[in-house]
Amino acid sequence: MEINIEPRIEEVSEKKLIGNRLVMSLSEDRTKELWQGFMTRRNEISNAITSDFISMQVYDSRMSFYEFKETTIFEKWAVVEVKNFLSMPKGMRSYTLFGGLYAVFIHKGLPSDFPKTAQYIHEVWLPQSDYELDHREHFEVLGQKYKNNDPSSEEEIWVPIKR
Repeated sequence: MEINIEPRIEEVSEKKLIGNRLVMSLSEDRTKELWQGFMTRRNEISNAITSDFISMQVYDSRMSFYEFKETTIFEKWAVVEVKNFLSMPKGMRSYTLFGGLYAVFIHKGLPSDFPKTAQYIHEVWLPQSDYELDHREHFEVLGQKYKNNDPSSEEEIWVPIKR
């Protein structure tokens, strides 16, 4: 596992997303179920902007990161970015990510190494930075370098921040 120590800071504009969502917690992780359901139907989305997949987490806006536990309930989405919502497959959902300021880290390695990356971001980088966590969507971009369960896999981790 390798962590990109210094993230790039990026302002994200609004994104229109289509895909599936499930409610879960870390202790009752349904990520595999979510992605299996989405991947069997991804080709039904005809107006995707890129070939990248986005894994997005939406947390209760009243909760602070320090209150987050294994049993905290959140929404997890498996989506792609689209031009518009005019052509939406039956049973899928739309979501508008309004954007904002993000710190973008590169996670290299297995999904099982992800908690170490998240721990570094929240316990080392954030407290030492000029930023604090913002209450917006967290997401990972699974692009061309992403290889499921491969130690050479890379994904971008987008963490919402504010000054």
